[in-house]
Amino acid sequence: MSANVEMNNRPAPDQELVDIAKYVCNLEITSTEAYDTARNCLIDTLGCGLLALRFPECTKHMGPLVPGTTVRNGARVPGTSHEMDPVKAAWDIGAMIRWLDFNDTWLAAEWGHPSDNLGGILATADYLSRCRVAEGKEALTMRDVLTAMIKAHEIQGVLALENSFNRVGLDHVLLVKVASTAVVTRMLGGTEAQVIDAVSQAFVDGQSLRTYRHSPNAGSRKSWAAGDATSRAVRLALITMAGEMGIPGVLTAPQWGFYDILFTKLNKDHSLKPVDQRRFSLPQPYGSYVMENVLFKISFPAEFHSQTACEAAVRLYPSVKDRLADISKIVIETHESAIRIISKVGPLANPADRDHCIQYMVAVPLAFGDLVAEQYENSFHEANPIIDELRNKMEIVEIPRYSREYLESDKRSIANAIQVFFKDGSSTEKIEVEYPIGHRRRRAEGIPVLERKFLSNLRTRFPEARCQKIMELCLDKARLEATPVNAFMDLLTIN
Repeated sequence: MSANVEMNNRPAPDQELVDIAKYVCNLEITSTEAYDTARNCLIDTLGCGLLALRFPECTKHMGPLVPGTTVRNGARVPGTSHEMDPVKAAWDIGAMIRWLDFNDTWLAAEWGHPSDNLGGILATADYLSRCRVAEGKEALTMRDVLTAMIKAHEIQGVLALENSFNRVGLDHVLLVKVASTAVVTRMLGGTEAQVIDAVSQAFVDGQSLRTYRHSPNAGSRKSWAAGDATSRAVRLALITMAGEMGIPGVLTAPQWGFYDILFTKLNKDHSLKPVDQRRFSLPQPYGSYVMENVLFKISFPAEFHSQTACEAAVRLYPSVKDRLADISKIVIETHESAIRIISKVGPLANPADRDHCIQYMVAVPLAFGDLVAEQYENSFHEANPIIDELRNKMEIVEIPRYSREYLESDKRSIANAIQVFFKDGSSTEKIEVEYPIGHRRRRAEGIPVLERKFLSNLRTRFPEARCQKIMELCLDKARLEATPVNAFMDLLTIN
């Protein structure tokens, strides 16, 4: 036999796929803290999605692909009257909950927003429940939704712990697609083998580049990219359940697999031989760690690396609001990831550009005392030249301890410090905030604020009586978990 002929022996599934499938299909979640946090994540995520419906740039993307069509027993989209197939419903839910960048976050070697998976989970759960009820069967319950959320969070978050997809130019929504595909396939009744097949399809798919999150190409795609990913996951799950085969060696296949093609850094001359070839590093088994430690964006609709900087700026506002013209320098001490991801100078072209610029997100609360979504809009920016004046006076400094503790598993801090200096030689105190209010270390302080935020967001879409009914249900853990998914979605639908 010629030495150049490859043996066509189909491999066993990559172990990484097997581990995900065994976790999704077999592990019982027993953590009370995980379920409590998942409930808070659910309400915060839905609330942020409802708030996003105030923005035409978001709602223009929503609705059936063919206007005016509905699907019998279709999935509903909260805050709307849309009733669609679960693939498009997942797209819409995923887009609206990510649009304002105002709910949960996971920060590690890779970052992302595990709540993005709720688009696929909720759309699939509503669709399955309505079909089951129509057939005289029992619906899924919200406990099932919370379980799927915990597992999707865990898959996305554990894959992100020590694997930096951004350093090879890939966007973190890849992990949304993988996690959503796994849990949705299981929700549809998939076996371990079918979950393996579906997840392999998620990895072999074309993957999003991060360029739409970074200068000079930052734009609104970052606000719907996760909706696209979780929607694609539902489609891949349905394809698999219809009998489509998987790609067992999708990760490890020499030359053609994910690791060789997408998870390497090539030689400087762009030759094909990888110089930094590697496999995923998975430092711990899948459990409920990620949901228990997830970060909530409670106070500011801002990229999470800047949350503590915004908090520091709000605290400095009383000391600087009457002296803005006298400022000579603003020093922001921060961590490496913030510098790499959200530090920008020069013109900011659109709201998506501004909510990923730490200088902008500090300048606004220094000048106005708060930061809200409307302050990213073009009209606000153009009407307030003081924002760019302050940006031009900022210096960004990396603090090695901040960078180190950002990655330490027992801390996961997201520290920033701000000090303002004036032309007469005086200065404010340096305000340092190491853990944002949405951090696990500040849960007791943060959850009451999160609940008030949810009620406020409900009021942007529903009459007061409906808001109170939804709120009472969501705060009653046992009653919420026992509620059929279709009944829960009834409360969130506008007829």
